[in-house]
Amino acid sequence: MQLIPAAPPHAHLLAAIHAAAFPPAEQWDAAAITAQLSLPGGFGLFDPTGGMVLGRLAADEAEILALAVMPARRRGGLGRALLVAAESHVEAAGGRVVFLEVAESNLPARALYTTAGYREIGRRSRYYRDGTDALVLARPLRRGAATA
Repeated sequence: MQLIPAAPPHAHLLAAIHAAAFPPAEQWDAAAITAQLSLPGGFGLFDPTGGMVLGRLAADEAEILALAVMPARRRGGLGRALLVAAESHVEAAGGRVVFLEVAESNLPARALYTTAGYREIGRRSRYYRDGTDALVLARPLRRGAATA
Protein backbone atom coordinates (compact mmCIF):
# COMPACT_ATOMS: atom_id res chain seq x y z
CA MET A 1 0.00 0.00 0.00
CA GLN A 2 1.15 3.46 -0.88
CA LEU A 3 -0.93 6.19 0.74
CA ILE A 4 -0.47 9.57 -0.91
CA PRO A 5 -1.81 12.92 0.32
CA ALA A 6 -4.58 14.00 -2.04
CA ALA A 7 -4.76 17.40 -3.70
CA PRO A 8 -7.18 18.89 -6.25
CA PRO A 9 -5.12 17.59 -9.23
CA HIS A 10 -5.89 14.04 -7.98
CA ALA A 11 -9.65 14.60 -8.00
CA HIS A 12 -10.31 12.64 -11.22
CA LEU A 13 -8.56 9.56 -9.85
CA LEU A 14 -10.38 9.84 -6.53
CA ALA A 15 -13.69 10.25 -8.37
CA ALA A 16 -12.99 7.05 -10.34
CA ILE A 17 -12.29 5.14 -7.11
CA HIS A 18 -15.43 6.57 -5.52
CA ALA A 19 -17.52 5.64 -8.58
CA ALA A 20 -16.30 2.05 -8.45
CA ALA A 21 -17.15 1.77 -4.77
CA PHE A 22 -20.58 3.42 -4.52
CA PRO A 23 -23.91 3.15 -6.35
CA PRO A 24 -24.55 5.80 -9.03
CA ALA A 25 -26.84 7.91 -6.85
CA GLU A 26 -24.11 8.27 -4.21
CA GLN A 27 -21.07 8.91 -6.42
CA TRP A 28 -19.04 12.09 -6.13
CA ASP A 29 -17.58 13.63 -9.26
CA ALA A 30 -14.18 15.32 -9.56
CA ALA A 31 -15.69 18.78 -8.99
CA ALA A 32 -17.23 17.69 -5.66
CA ILE A 33 -13.97 16.11 -4.56
CA THR A 34 -11.99 19.19 -5.57
CA ALA A 35 -14.39 21.33 -3.56
CA GLN A 36 -13.95 19.15 -0.47
CA LEU A 37 -10.16 19.17 -0.74
CA SER A 38 -10.17 22.95 -1.17
CA LEU A 39 -12.16 23.69 1.98
CA PRO A 40 -10.31 24.94 5.06
CA GLY A 41 -9.33 21.83 7.00
CA GLY A 42 -10.08 19.53 4.05
CA PHE A 43 -7.75 16.59 3.55
CA GLY A 44 -7.52 13.37 1.62
CA LEU A 45 -5.33 10.31 1.22
CA PHE A 46 -5.38 7.72 -1.52
CA ASP A 47 -3.78 4.55 -2.75
CA PRO A 48 -3.55 4.71 -6.56
CA THR A 49 -4.47 1.03 -6.79
CA GLY A 50 -7.98 1.64 -5.50
CA GLY A 51 -8.69 3.36 -2.21
CA MET A 52 -9.34 6.87 -0.93
CA VAL A 53 -10.46 8.79 2.13
CA LEU A 54 -11.63 12.39 2.37
CA GLY A 55 -12.13 14.33 5.56
CA ARG A 56 -12.40 17.73 7.11
CA LEU A 57 -11.00 19.05 10.39
CA ALA A 58 -12.55 22.00 12.22
CA ALA A 59 -11.15 22.98 15.61
CA ASP A 60 -10.60 19.65 17.39
CA GLU A 61 -13.32 17.70 15.56
CA ALA A 62 -12.98 15.86 12.27
CA GLU A 63 -15.44 14.20 9.94
CA ILE A 64 -14.65 11.41 7.52
CA LEU A 65 -16.66 12.50 4.48
CA ALA A 66 -15.93 9.49 2.27
CA LEU A 67 -13.94 6.29 2.51
CA ALA A 68 -13.98 4.18 -0.65
CA VAL A 69 -12.22 0.99 -1.69
CA MET A 70 -12.68 -0.48 -5.15
CA PRO A 71 -14.33 -3.94 -5.02
CA ALA A 72 -11.20 -5.76 -6.28
CA ARG A 73 -9.18 -4.29 -3.39
CA ARG A 74 -11.64 -5.02 -0.58
CA ARG A 75 -10.93 -7.35 2.35
CA GLY A 76 -7.18 -6.80 2.09
CA GLY A 77 -6.74 -4.15 4.77
CA LEU A 78 -6.78 -1.07 2.55
CA GLY A 79 -9.92 0.40 4.12
CA ARG A 80 -8.48 -0.06 7.59
CA ALA A 81 -5.14 1.48 6.51
CA LEU A 82 -6.95 4.51 5.06
CA LEU A 83 -9.00 4.94 8.23
CA VAL A 84 -5.96 4.69 10.51
CA ALA A 85 -3.99 7.12 8.32
CA ALA A 86 -6.86 9.62 8.38
CA GLU A 87 -7.14 9.34 12.16
CA SER A 88 -3.37 9.86 12.49
CA HIS A 89 -3.57 12.95 10.28
CA VAL A 90 -6.42 14.33 12.40
CA GLU A 91 -4.65 13.64 15.67
CA ALA A 92 -1.37 15.19 14.44
CA ALA A 93 -3.36 18.32 13.51
CA GLY A 94 -4.87 18.56 17.01
CA GLY A 95 -8.10 16.65 16.46
CA ARG A 96 -9.62 14.86 19.43
CA VAL A 97 -12.64 13.10 17.92
CA VAL A 98 -13.66 11.76 14.51
CA PHE A 99 -17.25 11.54 13.27
CA LEU A 100 -18.64 9.78 10.21
CA GLU A 101 -21.88 8.60 8.68
CA VAL A 102 -22.46 5.13 7.27
CA ALA A 103 -25.47 3.57 5.62
CA GLU A 104 -27.27 1.27 8.03
CA SER A 105 -27.31 -1.36 5.27
CA ASN A 106 -23.51 -1.21 4.68
CA LEU A 107 -22.58 -4.10 6.95
CA PRO A 108 -18.92 -4.43 5.85
CA ALA A 109 -18.25 -0.73 6.52
CA ARG A 110 -20.09 -0.89 9.83
CA ALA A 111 -17.93 -3.87 10.86
CA LEU A 112 -14.76 -1.93 9.96
CA TYR A 113 -15.83 1.08 11.99
CA THR A 114 -16.98 -0.98 14.98
CA THR A 115 -13.67 -2.85 15.04
CA ALA A 116 -11.86 0.50 14.89
CA GLY A 117 -13.71 1.73 17.99
CA TYR A 118 -16.50 3.84 16.50
CA ARG A 119 -19.79 3.93 18.37
CA GLU A 120 -23.24 4.98 17.19
CA ILE A 121 -24.26 8.37 18.56
CA GLY A 122 -27.17 9.18 16.26
CA ARG A 123 -29.22 8.37 13.20
CA ARG A 124 -30.35 10.34 10.17
CA SER A 125 -33.60 8.85 8.95
CA ARG A 126 -33.90 8.27 5.19
CA TYR A 127 -30.61 10.15 4.67
CA TYR A 128 -29.55 8.40 1.47
CA ARG A 129 -31.39 8.76 -1.83
CA ASP A 130 -32.61 5.15 -1.65
CA GLY A 131 -34.27 5.89 1.71
CA THR A 132 -31.67 4.10 3.84
CA ASP A 133 -30.90 5.58 7.25
CA ALA A 134 -27.41 6.89 8.01
CA LEU A 135 -25.85 5.97 11.33
CA VAL A 136 -23.76 8.73 12.87
CA LEU A 137 -20.65 7.26 14.48
CA ALA A 138 -17.89 8.82 16.58
CA ARG A 139 -14.55 7.79 17.98
CA PRO A 140 -12.43 9.73 20.46
CA LEU A 141 -8.76 9.70 19.53
CA ARG A 142 -6.00 8.64 21.92
CA ARG A 143 -5.82 12.03 23.59
CA GLY A 144 -9.39 11.37 24.65
CA ALA A 145 -12.51 13.39 24.06
CA ALA A 146 -16.08 13.23 25.13
CA THR A 147 -18.60 12.57 22.37
CA ALA A 148 -22.16 13.79 22.16
